[in-house]
Amino acid sequence: MSGRRRILAAMSGGVDSSVAALLLQREGWEVIGISMDLYDFSEVTKDRAGTCCSLDDLYDARRVCDALGIPYYVLNLRDEFRREVIDPFVREYATGRTPNPCILCNEHLKFRALLRKADELGAEGVATGHYAVIRREEGRCRLFAARDASKDQSYFLFSLESERLRRIRFPVGEMTKAEVRKVAEVAGLPVFEKKESQDICFVADNSYAAFINRSGVQEKEGLFLDGAGNVLGVHKGVLRYTVGQRKGLGIASKEPLYVVAIDADKNEIVLGTEDETLSAGATAGRASFVAGAPPAAEFRAAAKVRYRHPGVGATVRVRGDRLDVRFDAPQRSVTPGQALVLYDGDEVLGGGWIECANVSRS
Repeated sequence: MSGRRRILAAMSGGVDSSVAALLLQREGWEVIGISMDLYDFSEVTKDRAGTCCSLDDLYDARRVCDALGIPYYVLNLRDEFRREVIDPFVREYATGRTPNPCILCNEHLKFRALLRKADELGAEGVATGHYAVIRREEGRCRLFAARDASKDQSYFLFSLESERLRRIRFPVGEMTKAEVRKVAEVAGLPVFEKKESQDICFVADNSYAAFINRSGVQEKEGLFLDGAGNVLGVHKGVLRYTVGQRKGLGIASKEPLYVVAIDADKNEIVLGTEDETLSAGATAGRASFVAGAPPAAEFRAAAKVRYRHPGVGATVRVRGDRLDVRFDAPQRSVTPGQALVLYDGDEVLGGGWIECANVSRS
């Protein structure tokens, strides 16, 4: 033991996690680089551009650790990734929902499995390149949006409670992306110009339906209906559609049509006008709060119904582990399976998973 405080740096092979490790080292931490081996990406495609966690990314992470002079390890989490991320992803799509696997990966892999590994290695916690801010107060930790709003990732972290946040560091949360790249360039890190990952790592070419089909879920053609139950046409399978979708419907209409609802049990998809995608509110399940409990049984918050949603004022009623959320103004394409995340200004209060939207006819 060196006597310095030890921390694991989760290394994705990108510039953000690389700079996070560098900044920790400069602060005097004993940094151990670690990457997660999550999936056999040879099953996906040889071209991994735009995704994360490929073999090329592991190679880049090792190069950065070599440049920093810190140890580097790869942790095999393939079984856990399949159980906690891929299997729920497949189940949700098969029931007509649109899941967000990145949130589950953060919760179960980065900030649960890696914290267990930190315990094994005698480390205080885990650091990542997430754009979010943790503020430590006596007795608790609070989670806030990043300084760089265009890169903010706090939405994906809503399920992290204060006790776990105590052991987590986000060194780049107060920086802009341009600042991060500049630090990496000046330090001579080999990934300072590397492009960002965008797509879901285990799905090739954004072809969710093909991936789910290979996972054993079969689909068949069904009916497109309007809100009154009239048949509008035939769809190719519910896996290929999501609430709010307009393109690729193949239905001739005087005005644009959108997916309003998906009933996987009946193999039916309801189409409507853009106004028919409006929802006055939503019900969310599996609610959790950063502080461990909601502010009150009923409270005001800004609700984000998907990543990049600007947020809307809302009244939230807590009923056990469920949230009944009423928006101040109707919102478009509130999608079952997505996370509904609650904010007080820049602070993340918590959230839940959208079960259904309350349709507005206004």
